[in-house]
Amino acid sequence: MTRNAATLAGFGAVVLWSTLALFTTLSGEVPPLQLLAMCFAIGGMLGLVAGVSRRGWRAVRDAGRQPWPVWVLGVGGLFGYHLLYVLALRAAPPVQASLIAYLWPLLIVLFASLSTGDGLRAHHLAGAFLGFAGAALIVTGGRGVALSADHAAGYALALVAAVVWAGYSVLSRRVASVPTDVVTGFCLAAAVLSAVAHLALERTVAPQGVEWLAILGLGVGPLGLAFFLWDIGVKRGDLPVLGAASYAAPLLSTLVLVAAGQAQATWALGLACLLITGGAALAARDMLRRQAVA
Repeated sequence: MTRNAATLAGFGAVVLWSTLALFTTLSGEVPPLQLLAMCFAIGGMLGLVAGVSRRGWRAVRDAGRQPWPVWVLGVGGLFGYHLLYVLALRAAPPVQASLIAYLWPLLIVLFASLSTGDGLRAHHLAGAFLGFAGAALIVTGGRGVALSADHAAGYALALVAAVVWAGYSVLSRRVASVPTDVVTGFCLAAAVLSAVAHLALERTVAPQGVEWLAILGLGVGPLGLAFFLWDIGVKRGDLPVLGAASYAAPLLSTLVLVAAGQAQATWALGLACLLITGGAALAARDMLRRQAVA
């Protein structure tokens, strides 16, 4: 797979993540950790079926033979990020917590230059900052955000969540030889840990009617296939470009909600669209030039 193709695969994960808000809204009153446990289980089971159908039980064997640091990285990334994000939303106002958590694409751009030698240039950084500005507009609705010392713990959790996901994404590059099928094991382990956290922190709620379809959609897409595509992208794609382009997730998510009648189009959304699109194009300048030459 070429570098450009892997980058596009990673962006496929971003597109799938854009459905996260809609499916989560349709999942009703199911608590977040219970929802994660169910969705990780669906994604893991689908990955298991797909891996066995392509490679037989070698897919399971190869996953079991991976050294423990690979499992710490994978399970820590998937489960750690989502647990920290849920806890951050409980300890701080959702707008501020979400905005801080959305620092992860910018951190990927920065970490990539330090850890992988991908070559951070000024246009990568500028594109990432434009993307963050666009994401800030979407999260805040164009209104100011005031941080309070009373919610410092929640802000810290959101920041750690951003660092965890950025670290998982960049460090995955160092284990590029590990087959993507192993993400199946990460999902199943994350499902077990999410279930344990749910039983300790939440009350179980039985989904009803359309909520089951929403949960299935989450498990198949943004909390399933997306992780496999992201694994391909971060291991073989252009990380600075992928990091900056990841700010399209909140934009696309909001557009999906608008199309579904769950949100309204505003001036902030229009400006955010320009900022995120422009930032992604700026960060991807080298990749677009390579494609044009090819």
